[in-house]
Amino acid sequence: MVDFFLERTAPLPLDEAWRRLTEWPRHADAVPLTRVSVLTPEPTGVGTRLRARSGIGPLAFDDVMEVTVWRPPADGEGGLCRLEKRGRVVLGWAEIEVLPGPGGRSRVVWRENLRVRFLPRALDGALESVARRMFGRAVNRLLRTPRSAPRR
Repeated sequence: MVDFFLERTAPLPLDEAWRRLTEWPRHADAVPLTRVSVLTPEPTGVGTRLRARSGIGPLAFDDVMEVTVWRPPADGEGGLCRLEKRGRVVLGWAEIEVLPGPGGRSRVVWRENLRVRFLPRALDGALESVARRMFGRAVNRLLRTPRSAPRR
């Protein structure tokens, strides 16, 4: 099990940073070899379920998540989303927090508790390094890209 957090600032208003980070299918464009589908009807809220399918062929697995906290930014106040990971392989939770930052920018804090079933604890350091790099790149790309690119 690993715990880590990432912090970024973006030249975006709070609501736009929130939208870019919580428009779930966009995560597939930001994380290689991953497809994301929303399993429950829109709009997103507490109880929304997601599935991230990662990998290739028989080496693919599902990361099933449920939104347990959904508090979008409002009236200049920040927002918070908490996802509980409930898959057969990936467990833990993730929190996405969007806060007012300096100079009208948004400050994003991504916290993650990640457990991969069947992965020995001796590999936690490697898991943390890979996860931090992968999620860091994903957050950067989501914040930089205004909308999903069309899938081919």
